[in-house]
Amino acid sequence: MYFTPTAVVRRSAYVPALRSLDRFLDDALSVGTAPAAQAGVSQDDKAVTLTFDVPGVAKDQLTIGIEANIVRIETVADAPRRYKMAYELPQDIDVAASEAKLENGVLTLKLARQMPVDRAVRLNIN
Repeated sequence: MYFTPTAVVRRSAYVPALRSLDRFLDDALSVGTAPAAQAGVSQDDKAVTLTFDVPGVAKDQLTIGIEANIVRIETVADAPRRYKMAYELPQDIDVAASEAKLENGVLTLKLARQMPVDRAVRLNIN
C-alpha cells in the first residue's frame, strides 16, 4: 500500500491586511511627488501642439530639451513640484520654428515639424 502525503494549504488571515498596509505605505511615501501631467495633443500639417498642466511651477523652474523627435520636460532641483516627462513624436522637430509658453499653470508647446529635405540629384543625359 502506498501513502502519499497531502499538502495542507493554509491561507494566512493576515494576507489582505498586509496588502492594505503595503498600499498605504506606497501612498504615504509618494505624497511629495506631483501627479503625472496629462498631455493634450493637437496637430496639423506644420506643427504638433502639446499642452500640460503644471501648476505651481514658474517658467524659470522648467527646462525643455529637444533632440531629433524626443521632447524632455523637467523641473529644476529647487522647484516646489517635481515634473519629469519625455515624449517621442513621429517626426523630427524644427527647434528654430518651435515655441513654448507658460500661462496660469498651463505649459503649451508648439513644435514645428521638420520638413524632409529632398536630396535627390538629377543627372543630365549626354
